[in-house]
Amino acid sequence: MRQKLLKNSATYFFAVLMLNFIAVGDSFGAKTFIYCSEGSPTNFNPQLTTDGTSANAAGSTIYDTLIKFKYGTTEIEPGLAESWIVSKDSKLFTFKLRKGVKFHSNEFFKPSREFNADDVLFSFLRQMDKSHPYHKVGGATYDYWEAMEMGKIIKSIKKIDDYTVEFALSQAEAPFLANLAMNFASILSAEYADKLAKSSQMEKIDNYPIGTGPFIFNSYQKDTIIRFSKNPDYFLGAPKIDKLVFSITPDASVRYQKLKTGECNFVTEPAPQNLADMQKNSNILLMQKAGLNVGYLALNTSKKPFDNLQVRRAINHALNKEAYIKAIYLGNALMAKNPIPPTMWSYNDGVVDYDYNPALAKKLISEAKLPKDLVLELWTLPVSRPYNPNGKKMGEMMQADLAAAGLNVKLVSYDWGTYLAKSKEGKHDLIQFGWTGDNGDPDNFLNVLLGCAAVEAGSNYARWCHDEFDGLLQKAKQTTVPKERIELYRRAQVLLKKEAPWATIAHSVVYRAMGTNVIGYQMDPLGHDIFTTVDLK
Repeated sequence: MRQKLLKNSATYFFAVLMLNFIAVGDSFGAKTFIYCSEGSPTNFNPQLTTDGTSANAAGSTIYDTLIKFKYGTTEIEPGLAESWIVSKDSKLFTFKLRKGVKFHSNEFFKPSREFNADDVLFSFLRQMDKSHPYHKVGGATYDYWEAMEMGKIIKSIKKIDDYTVEFALSQAEAPFLANLAMNFASILSAEYADKLAKSSQMEKIDNYPIGTGPFIFNSYQKDTIIRFSKNPDYFLGAPKIDKLVFSITPDASVRYQKLKTGECNFVTEPAPQNLADMQKNSNILLMQKAGLNVGYLALNTSKKPFDNLQVRRAINHALNKEAYIKAIYLGNALMAKNPIPPTMWSYNDGVVDYDYNPALAKKLISEAKLPKDLVLELWTLPVSRPYNPNGKKMGEMMQADLAAAGLNVKLVSYDWGTYLAKSKEGKHDLIQFGWTGDNGDPDNFLNVLLGCAAVEAGSNYARWCHDEFDGLLQKAKQTTVPKERIELYRRAQVLLKKEAPWATIAHSVVYRAMGTNVIGYQMDPLGHDIFTTVDLK
């Protein structure tokens, strides 16, 4: 499946011709929707990934969860579970499963039964049980599971009957239901897993996916194209488009050109410099929404000199965030002082940010007496993200700011998959990253990105574990009283700013662009592109 990267212009030209051929095919009956995506997925199992690129290619396309978010909102509603009961102590959750849900099929597998409790147990126990035969398949990189300490929270999962599953928790967990609506809780086929195990092909489960979702995976040419067909048996109703094609196009300007020429129906992450032109184009519909996101620079506190609080504060004073917002986002973002966006409940507006003060930054660096030959690496994002549309340009600006403070910084980048893998291992010094919320809860930002468990899981890129901060997060998770949770999270934000493991940069406005013939699309507050209800006029 993982074919070689396009290596020459002739091959690229052929790929473009193929996309045009696909688009022309609409006139012969089948409705084909072409989505210009910004990057390649790392695999097709959302249990193993945290990036939005992979989530779009798998999470809301191929799979379903027990609980889902109502389209266009962070409100939960029934998914593969048609109902649930919560005990008075909030430690026992009993789910009644939906009947009649069919799994997809592919060249390796034809299901002999419908979705049931066995699939729920397989999907969760694979992540939870280290002795499970599938636990180590795919590298056992269950980042969400580990960062959110799901293995600690869930005491047991029990099959009551074929359509009833019981989750027993070791403690009350306020965001538990919202967490189950996240992509990492996607339900895979236990029958497919058993078949692959018998034929010694277990690794195919993550790359040739079988789900119950609105679209069926057909094929993937690495870094070029992903093809899906609609699921005619989808339990929430078959999609209106017949075929869904992801045209992988990392360059935002190229995505825009493809939209203008009709090679794509829809583009994600349009470049800020193209927005004004898009607004003037009568053939393009441009949508925007305040993003539930944050862009940041993480300082690897497990390495010197970032274990020094004075150095971390100096870096915060050195960065001209206002200049980044003008040059990189073209004003389409708010300066970030907290790790959660101002639209999220518990946001602490009383936090005082580090001001841009290059003289003070230089003084603090001088007093830290760092080695004169010290060269630091700053890793720049290789793909455009809603929280950072141009990592390279921002890196160049950061490099100049840090040089003015007396720090010699070398810019480094990798392809997206390598960037994610190496950063999880803590290989970086300084690294650009960001986050779009998964469930509308502060825990999804603060705990997943900055909690102690997230260091080992690999999603805490600052590798910063602070006992007092982590204690506040644990208390907040275990209380169901909203006022108490708000106060705990607000205190955590004050402490985080004081300790400065991050330099928070921006909360961006999110844009999506599409042809005016596209109907039925809503912007997702959680940053996903969902095409279940999309149609072409």
